[in-house]
Order: sequence, then structure tokens, then C-alpha cells
Amino acid sequence: TPSLSWSLAGLRKAWNAAKPEVAPWWSEVSKEAFNTGLDALARGLKNWAGSRTSKRAGRPVGFPRFKSRRRSTPSVRFTTGAIRVEPDRMHVVLPRLGRLKLHESARKPARRLEAGTARILSAIVRRDGLHKLTIRLAREHGTVVVEDLNVTGMLANRKLARHIADAGFAEIRRQLAYKSTWNGGRLLVADRWYPSSKTCSACGAVKTKLALSERVYECAACGLVIDRDRNAALNLAALAAEYDTAGSGPVAGRGADQKTHVRGQVAVKRQPGTTPVGQTGTALPQGRTIGHVLTKAH
Repeated sequence: TPSLSWSLAGLRKAWNAAKPEVAPWWSEVSKEAFNTGLDALARGLKNWAGSRTSKRAGRPVGFPRFKSRRRSTPSVRFTTGAIRVEPDRMHVVLPRLGRLKLHESARKPARRLEAGTARILSAIVRRDGLHKLTIRLAREHGTVVVEDLNVTGMLANRKLARHIADAGFAEIRRQLAYKSTWNGGRLLVADRWYPSSKTCSACGAVKTKLALSERVYECAACGLVIDRDRNAALNLAALAAEYDTAGSGPVAGRGADQKTHVRGQVAVKRQPGTTPVGQTGTALPQGRTIGHVLTKAH
């Protein structure tokens, strides 16, 4: 078998030579559909080769495998051709696909494009679920809290690796960062070593160990019994409230830091030693509310 370059350019050259025979329908769709797959393959082969020769840091990387349509979200990235925002700012025009309706208004990026302070480098289609989630959080809450997670280390758990990779933690954080700014809010990032899961949200006691299989948090100090994920979310809300009051602390602020209007329900403030019931947010000064984003494999 003749050798084949694993670079994107080499793979693209091989594909152009073989596509009339293996895919005679290739001209009916955008070339970006194939280029997206070739780019992902080139990255995967590079990571695998670098891992084998110890040139790539992090966990060992296996040989690339075919991605299942049932277990992944189909997407395509457009990098060439005419990509523009329509004057109504609710539609975009992409090569081959034509005019597409947006789920959110593009008025803010359109203003930057008109002012010459931004330009379109690429467009990625059908991330629908992530966009709906981040839009709702950014619009309904003035402050959103996420955790800085060691995703590379979490992927070492083979039982959870596929679910963690499909969750798109980095993409959620990226979208929340700019959408919070667009809506006059802010994104707070909790320190990676903050024990949100091990800390009791009622009395503040910290457990030394907490197995992943323990889905209910039980505090030996005050007797609190609460869902593990909800306990962690309440601790993140309390951390953000502390940061908002003191102006400093173990939380790193991102996005706009300004007074915002109340978006969504403001919950009753939790008293120490009590179990919060039906709480959806934490009251903050200046009419802010917190949205909890628990992007952690508990």
C-alpha cells in the first residue's frame, strides 16, 4: 500500500483523487462537509502519533475511530465562501445551504461587523441544544457560575470519557462568556480546587472523601440530606455571593461587571442549618440573580 500523508493537505489531495469513484455524488453538497471530516481526522492522527512518541502531553490518545451518527451531534464548519448576516439580523447566508434562520438575533455581532471591529472567520452548523441552554441562562440570570474543571483528567475515566466528551464543557463556557456580556451580565469561574461537592451547603463542613457513586450528600455535622449536584450548585451560588460582596476571592470574574436587572425568580436566602427547598437562585445585591451551571461529573 503506498504511503499517505496524514496532514490536512495530504488527506485532501487523496480525497480529491478518490472522490469521483467512491462518492460520485460529492458535487451535490458543500466541500466543507468533507473538509470538516478530514480536518478532524488530521487532528486525531497527529494527536495519536504525538502520544506514541511522547511529543504530546496529557493522557494517552488512541487511534482515531469512526464517529457514530447516533452518539454524536452532526456538525459542519464553513471556512470559505460567502458567509454573511442578513439585514434583518435573524438570518445568515452560508455556501450551498443558502439562507438559514437563527435561533437568536445577530444584531450585536452584526454591529461589530458593520463597524469593522470584527470579521467572520468560520461558521459551525446544528449546535442547537448548547445554544438554547446558554441563551436561556444568559438572559434569565445576571450572574452565571461555572467551574474550571480538569477535563483531561476526567477523560481518564473510561466509563465517563464518552459522556464527558459529548457534553461540550469548553463550548458551553465559551458561549456563556460572550452571551453573558451581550446581555449585560457576567460569568464567574470557580477555582478548579474549590470543594463544591464535598462542602455542606448548610453548615460549611467539608468531607475528606466523597465517592463518585454517592449521589446523595449526607452531612455528619448538621444532618443535612440533599442531592449531591444540588448541594454543589448551592455552594457555587454562595461563593459567587461572597465574591459579589467582597469583590475578591477564589472566583475569577469574566464578562461584564455591571448592575443588571433581575431575570428570573429570586429565591429566599438560605439560613445556616436549614435545607433549601425549591430554590432556583440566590439573592445578590443590586438586583442580580445567579444561574447555576454544574458542569461536573458527579
